[in-house]
Amino acid sequence: MDNQAKQQWPGPAGLIPVTSGKAEDANIHNRNFLDHILVEMRVIDAIEPDLTTEIFGQKFSSPIMMPAFSHLNKIKNKDVKPMEEYAMAAKEENLLNWVGMESDDDFGNILAVNSKTVRIIKPFADHDIILKQIAFAEQHGAIAVGIDIDHIAGTNGKYDVVDGYPMGPITLKDLKTIVEKTRLPFVAKGVLSVSDALKAREAGCKAIVVSHHHGRIPFGIPPAYALPKIKDALAGSNIKIFADCGIESGYDAYKLLALGADAVSVGRAILSPLLKEGKDGVIKQIKKMHAELSELMMYTGIKDTRTFDANVLHY
Repeated sequence: MDNQAKQQWPGPAGLIPVTSGKAEDANIHNRNFLDHILVEMRVIDAIEPDLTTEIFGQKFSSPIMMPAFSHLNKIKNKDVKPMEEYAMAAKEENLLNWVGMESDDDFGNILAVNSKTVRIIKPFADHDIILKQIAFAEQHGAIAVGIDIDHIAGTNGKYDVVDGYPMGPITLKDLKTIVEKTRLPFVAKGVLSVSDALKAREAGCKAIVVSHHHGRIPFGIPPAYALPKIKDALAGSNIKIFADCGIESGYDAYKLLALGADAVSVGRAILSPLLKEGKDGVIKQIKKMHAELSELMMYTGIKDTRTFDANVLHY
């Protein structure tokens, strides 16, 4: 972000106060922050944009990606599996698919759909589980793997326990060792500071996801707020910067892309359509978001996903 954009961007005191809900809920601050980013018009010379995006050496139709969901129940009135349904949507729309905590068997069934998929693994206290799941992902065609580095603490102030599995710390040394064990691009998911972004780079990660994991941290800053500083800190490196949390429309996606994200994951915006209509509901929602993203790119003179400009944003 250049000096002009930095000058118009607010400091911490400029964040919008919570007007309803629990003050510690990071999702409320995230929604308020996104809604108070305004956009100027630059329509002379604007053209219909190209949404094609390159990630990990492969071309996708859009910078909008499927989320790293886990353990979803059956779709209403249908005997089908949601995790496989949204993988099918990703394949049909040529989007990068992400998968969260799943057994190897279930993950294998998702990969069998043949969508290009990233496997995100929990920070298990037993690192052998992490390494085994990475090896399984490699053997079955995942295009990248990573760890939810933010899924450490539980609400009791102890290490979290997920589905009976104890979570544990991931030190910089641990992260380096794990990254070195795989030939796939490695992703640190749950980065919300320059500090963690720089450590992820030092560990050899090929990508980070700027995220608070739908509000895991109380009073967490919005990913959109963290993005410009992280982007600046990683300037000159080849690390991909992804972002998520509260992206409900193509307009939200535009703001995060303009602030420095290379691509964004959409979670809860597709969850309801997924659980009601399966693959078709997801595709319908994604097409709507693509139209919104393209619309705002045209209004601001952005011709493709490589030429976003944070200077069109105002607080």
